[in-house]
Amino acid sequence: MGPSTARRAAFVALRAWQDYHDRADTIISAILDRSDLKKSDRAFALELFYGVLRNLVLIDFWIGCLRAGSLDPDLRDVVRLGLYQLFFLGTPDHAAVNESVEMVFPKQRGVINGMLRTAARDRDELRLKAKRQPLAVRQSHPAFLVSRWQRTYGLEQTAQLCEWNNQRAKIYARINRLKIDPEQFAQRYPETEEIRGLSDFRHCRDVPADALARGHCYVQDPSTIMAGEMLAPEPGETVLDACAAPGGKTGHLAQLMQNKGTLIACDRDPERIKRLNENIGRLGLSIVQTIQHDWTKPRLPKEIEKVGLFDRILIDVPCTNTGVMQRRVDVRWRLEPDTIAELCPLQMQILQRISGLLKPGGILVYSTCSLEPEENEQLVQHFLPQSPSWRLIEQRFSRPFVDHYDGAFAAKLTQSAPT
Repeated sequence: MGPSTARRAAFVALRAWQDYHDRADTIISAILDRSDLKKSDRAFALELFYGVLRNLVLIDFWIGCLRAGSLDPDLRDVVRLGLYQLFFLGTPDHAAVNESVEMVFPKQRGVINGMLRTAARDRDELRLKAKRQPLAVRQSHPAFLVSRWQRTYGLEQTAQLCEWNNQRAKIYARINRLKIDPEQFAQRYPETEEIRGLSDFRHCRDVPADALARGHCYVQDPSTIMAGEMLAPEPGETVLDACAAPGGKTGHLAQLMQNKGTLIACDRDPERIKRLNENIGRLGLSIVQTIQHDWTKPRLPKEIEKVGLFDRILIDVPCTNTGVMQRRVDVRWRLEPDTIAELCPLQMQILQRISGLLKPGGILVYSTCSLEPEENEQLVQHFLPQSPSWRLIEQRFSRPFVDHYDGAFAAKLTQSAPT
C-alpha cells in the first residue's frame, strides 16, 4: 500500500531520492504506482516533489534563515514541502502549515508549526534576503555549474538558462507518420495544439495517453530530431543507432527511412532495451533490430559483424544532460565538478570504436543533449586530427536561452573513400 495523500507521497519520494540516489522520475513513478491516489492528487504530488528539487538550494537558504540549529532530515523535508507551497504555489497559509504539521509526530509539531508560521509572516523579508544571494542560490543550481556557464555563455545567458531550467517542462508529441499523418492526428486529438514551423509536432497540455498507446506519437522534445535530420537516412539503407534507448531518435530514423531498409538499435542496459522494444512495437517499426551491446567492449556482436559496414550511423553518446535539466529535474544534483572530465574519454572511446563501422563516403552524426563544449565541438575537434580521413561537414546547436527547446548538439561527419 502506497502513501495515502499527495503530500505524503512527495515526502516519501524526497526521502527515497536522498537515501537511495536513484533517478527522481524512477522514484516518484514507483511510489505513485503503489498508491491509490486519484489523478489530481498524483499531479499535486509530482508538483511538490519536482518543485522542491528545482528550488532545493533556495528553500534550504530560507530554512537557514528560519532556524539556526540543525534539523532532522525528515523534518527538513516536511519544511521544504511546506515552504514550496507557501512561496511558489500560493497555497493558503493555514493549509500549507496545518497539513505539514499533521505529517509529523505530535512532539515534533511545534518545530514545524513555528518555522512555517514565521515564514508565512516574514515572507516578503525572506524573499528580499534571497534576492541578495548569488545566482546559484536564487535559482538553485550547483555553484560550480553556474561558474562554468558564466565562463562559456556570459552572465545574462547563464541567468536565462537557470531560469529556463526551473520552469515546468512542456509536453511535445512527435507524430508518428508511419501510422497517422499530421492532419489526421490533429482531427483525432483536437486537445493538442499546433506548433508553428513544426508540422510533425503537437503541444500537449497533458501526456497524450491514448495517442501513445496507439503508437500515433512519441513524447519527445523538438530538439531531439536535429540529429536525425542531419543524418538524413534514406529508405533501403543500413543504419546504426548506436545508443538508442528509449527509442525517440530510433523512431524518427525509421520514419525518415519510410520503414524500409535495416535499422539496428543498440543499448548496453537490458532494462533500457526492454523499454526500447516496447516503444518499437508500439510505433510499428518493422525495420528495427535491437541488440544489447556495450561499446566499451572490444568484441562486436555477431549481428553487427554480419552487417559489416553501415551507410549511416547515429551516436547519441552518454553525456551530462545539461541541456535537458528542465525536463530531468534532478540532473543538476547528480553532477560533480569532475563529471565532464570523466565522461569525455568514454565519449571519445565510443566515437572512435563505432566510426570504424561506417562505409567510406557514409555519414556519421555524433550527438549529445549537453551544453558543455568539452562534450560537443571540442571533442569533435580532438577526434578529427586523430582520424585524418574524416572531415566535419556541419554542426548544429540547440540552446534553451536561444531556441526555447531543450539543449542539444550534433556534428555531421564523413569519412573519405580510400584513394
